[in-house]
Amino acid sequence: MTELATMEFHPQPRPGEAKPWAFPAPERGTLDNGLTLLLCHRPGQQVVAVEILLDAPLEAEPQGQEGVATLMARAFSEGTDKHSAEEFAAELERCGATLDAHADHPGVRLSLEVPVSRLAKALGLLADALRAPAFDDGEIERLVRNRLDEIPHETANPARRAAKELSRQLFPADSRMSRPRQGTEESVSTIDSAAVRAFYERHVRPATATAVVVGDLTGLDLDALLADTLGAWTGAPGQPRPVPPVTADDTGRVIVVDRPGAVQTQLLIGRVGADRHDRVWPAQVLGTYCLGGTLTSRLDRVLREEKGYTYGVRAFAQVLRSAPDGSGAAMLAISGSVDTPNTGPALDDLWKVLRTLAAEGLTDAERDVAVQNLVGVAPLKFETAAAVASSLADQVEQHLPDDYQATLYQQLAATGTVEATAAVVNAFPGDRLVTVLVGDAEQIVEPVRALGIGEVTVVAAE
Repeated sequence: MTELATMEFHPQPRPGEAKPWAFPAPERGTLDNGLTLLLCHRPGQQVVAVEILLDAPLEAEPQGQEGVATLMARAFSEGTDKHSAEEFAAELERCGATLDAHADHPGVRLSLEVPVSRLAKALGLLADALRAPAFDDGEIERLVRNRLDEIPHETANPARRAAKELSRQLFPADSRMSRPRQGTEESVSTIDSAAVRAFYERHVRPATATAVVVGDLTGLDLDALLADTLGAWTGAPGQPRPVPPVTADDTGRVIVVDRPGAVQTQLLIGRVGADRHDRVWPAQVLGTYCLGGTLTSRLDRVLREEKGYTYGVRAFAQVLRSAPDGSGAAMLAISGSVDTPNTGPALDDLWKVLRTLAAEGLTDAERDVAVQNLVGVAPLKFETAAAVASSLADQVEQHLPDDYQATLYQQLAATGTVEATAAVVNAFPGDRLVTVLVGDAEQIVEPVRALGIGEVTVVAAE
């Protein structure tokens, strides 16, 4: 009888003990030129992330030149007094670095990522871009053309078109927030290198800027390194700009942006509400997540799983702008797309979800899942230096304390079901929502009007 061979298995690995996690706290400092520093040592993060925040908000753009902040942000990587645009790009590539920039309502941000071994060289390039950007006539003309080419594509995109219309509807016509962040075809076409340089000289200076540096800083003489690079950037002293209050009209109404023949309707439903300075924010985050933050949320469960109207609907809160005095506002919105014939029924069911939520509230199970997902995922969410740097930069932009993010997770875990319910019901009152629908007006206007969720107005798709 043949003896059967035996197999020897290696012992199954055992998980280690979970280590306590908290969002990292930065160290603050100031360079001699007035630049504020936030430094965060993250052992093992060999790719360093640097965020530069410039106090150049969109509302500072000259009237008729909306988009100049965006063009300035893009032009920072298009050459300096030492390097042409091509040379600057090549030098960044030799460092293994990436440099991005964008403009938004709070200001302009530059984001640098680079291996720590090349940090000195990359910081020198970043400092040159801030200190002496070329703003070459030909490069600015090219950036203007590129931006003009983008606008028709944005207009053709239903989601972008809905966002543009919602801003136009919510905010007064004289508010910068009512107009596209990156400018219109009319405003961008008026911008030249002189306009970009004038905006730069008026608003960009180290005294009102902040640099966030996150990564493994072991063995670096960071004080000397920053002094030799970003510290060489000079500028006139200045005070942060006053932040005007955010005003909005959220009278319940429906705007249909007509897209004849569209097989889907893009919907964006929103209003302006509390931002991160408000005590209700943690409960609002939790309640909004239960409403539409994941595939298991109420909106998805009804509109996607039960009815099959959509591939997904999301509810979210996006901070628009905050002020040092703690005032500010966030966009509270519900976004998704549904097939055209079911636009009316889908909106009807969406409003039923909101009414049911107000009448019956969230369940403890929904609250527990939301806390688990929002708090439990935090160590993974902030695993990279770039994620930490971006969050710290958000806190600076929104005038929040350095320990805000760490405190927020504690508050989320401590928020109960009743508080989360009250916050989300107040955030999305059925009679105070502006609804934008981008779709075929001929097919959707009458079914939507029959719902009685607000006066229906049709506008052209441009």
